[in-house]
Amino acid sequence: MSPLFLVAAGVLSVAAGWMLLRRLGLRGRIGRILAATSTVPVDEAIRLARTGAQRYVGVGGRLDSEAEFTDENDRPLVFRRTRLALRTGRRGVWTVVADIRDVVPFSIAGGLASIGVDQTALDAGLVVVVRESVGTAGEIADRVPEATPPETPARLQVELLSTVDHALVLGVPGLDPVRGPILRAGLGRPLILTTMEPADAMRILAEGYRTTTRAAAVLLALGLAGLGFGLVWAVVGGLR
Repeated sequence: MSPLFLVAAGVLSVAAGWMLLRRLGLRGRIGRILAATSTVPVDEAIRLARTGAQRYVGVGGRLDSEAEFTDENDRPLVFRRTRLALRTGRRGVWTVVADIRDVVPFSIAGGLASIGVDQTALDAGLVVVVRESVGTAGEIADRVPEATPPETPARLQVELLSTVDHALVLGVPGLDPVRGPILRAGLGRPLILTTMEPADAMRILAEGYRTTTRAAAVLLALGLAGLGFGLVWAVVGGLR
């Protein structure tokens, strides 16, 4: 075995691991961004916004708003997304028939400083615990399309953000003419917000892809190890 063989095998292993991660699609990409993005204090994010520096950063703190609304459980909310899906067709695929968003302007605060969050950009980058209930269309006949068979499986999913939550928001600081410093999507990356620890959020994003993520991790680890060992072997051998 030669160092060139180890280097080549390492490169192929890393490439294979990277290709597996690419198969995870947008959820996988959001997980990779969460893992790779550095966090800064709120004050630093505000400074970046005012200087016009284009940096994609993470900012942690408490969610805050002057326009919060309450739900049926008296929770002070800034965001609520309700999706109703029906399982239809021969393959039993879940089809969304209603997607309702209730959202108000909010910010993320740390200490005495706060920076706005572009709430209109929250979509796939929102990673929270989803409240889910499953039943039949007949149980919610007033919320499903007319002529839906009552025995059709129905699923209701709700995502919430409250002013009692602490969150991590990833985006590009900028200036809004009305709201001032604000975090937005940018530099080819989505706005990401999670109320979980990054490791927990990445586990949620990887649900249903455990085998793929483990295989990718093994390939990347072996590939980097082989690549590093092969390069060191080649350098040491060249010095003799």
